[in-house]
Amino acid sequence: MTKTTERTILLADCQSFYASVEKASYPEYKNKPLAVAGDPARRSGIILAACPMAKSFGVSTAERLGEALNKCPELVIVRPRMKHYIDVSLAITDIYKEYTDLVEVFSIDEQFLDISGSFKIFGDSLTVAREIQKKVLLQTGVWVRIGISSNKVLAKSATDIWAKKIKSGIFTLPKTELEQLLWPQPVNKMFGVGSRMSSHFERLGMTTIGDIARTSLPDLKSKFRVRFGKQSDIQAEVMWKTANGLDESPVAPYTLSSPQKSVSHMMTLPQDYLEPNEVETILLELSEEVCRDSRRKGYMGSVVTVSCTCSPYEAPTGFSRQMKLTEPTNNTNKVYNAAKKIFYNFWNGMPIRRLGVTLSGLVDDQTYQLSFFEDHERIRSLEEATDKIKERYGSAAIIRASSLTQAGQALERSLKIGGHYK
Repeated sequence: MTKTTERTILLADCQSFYASVEKASYPEYKNKPLAVAGDPARRSGIILAACPMAKSFGVSTAERLGEALNKCPELVIVRPRMKHYIDVSLAITDIYKEYTDLVEVFSIDEQFLDISGSFKIFGDSLTVAREIQKKVLLQTGVWVRIGISSNKVLAKSATDIWAKKIKSGIFTLPKTELEQLLWPQPVNKMFGVGSRMSSHFERLGMTTIGDIARTSLPDLKSKFRVRFGKQSDIQAEVMWKTANGLDESPVAPYTLSSPQKSVSHMMTLPQDYLEPNEVETILLELSEEVCRDSRRKGYMGSVVTVSCTCSPYEAPTGFSRQMKLTEPTNNTNKVYNAAKKIFYNFWNGMPIRRLGVTLSGLVDDQTYQLSFFEDHERIRSLEEATDKIKERYGSAAIIRASSLTQAGQALERSLKIGGHYK
């Protein structure tokens, strides 16, 4: 029988990433509380990141800008530069790759590293972690906190529960010490458990991670079935394995290049939309973005989904419904017409605050059904020509007349990445 070698996994997390990048870019803000926030005149006017100094005043991520300024009137507000943050994140990835080729992006500021095969070259895990910290800080001005363990779940726990809280920024969570270190922690500190799930666990009499870990899997499944229904077995097993530090998933460098299952675009509107013509403008813009992305990636889709969230904020309503097309397409007008049909079938007439369009059931766009009733090649060539112009001169180089109305958001969105200014 072959003995399995225990892995050594790091989860490297960039402290207050956006704020750290801005402080590195502007040394005059070094000793000042700083936060990165969206446009205060729009719904994106919330804190996206706050430096440790700002947090010491009580400023927190996701709170409204006005609330943050009440806590810290001298707070320096910087608008986000998403393209720059992406560039810095990629530069940090390149640093990690100097120590191992097994680097998996978990988010823009968190990455997993499998350094199991790196010890002979770089030394033990603590030595590698310290070198990474120093190099990232020197080259980017960003401080990295690192959790070390034998799998991804435990490395993430080591980072979130301990490494972020200590001066060195490095913490090792041995699998042999889960009962002493991890299990006494409150259940809301367990990876994958949010406030709602914490409340459910507390109602089940489980207040610590150890309470979950010590419960047998059949018993936990039984408790979940009573509370969540018959389809909750998988969720119960995930929670039980997480509490017991069980995770065999590999660090997968090519996660982002795995086959895509859908192409989607979502938009939070600058104000509530109620008029049908306003909504149709947004549905057309979203359909165009989805189809342009699909063409760029070489996909057609056979399922269109429309997601809609309606006001009021305190008790939102909405829907997410889909429709199967007669044949796969990446034609903007076909997707738009399907999106309109779905929308009007399910909209309850309430003011709309968020819309999304998704194209799924993806297939290669090189094989398609010819039709006697439309010039498919002509339409395809026209859309490819406009795509090329937008690719070269920007997405606002060619724009539909409806997007120039007050309802249109295409010009504004062309200035952003991921909902934030480039």
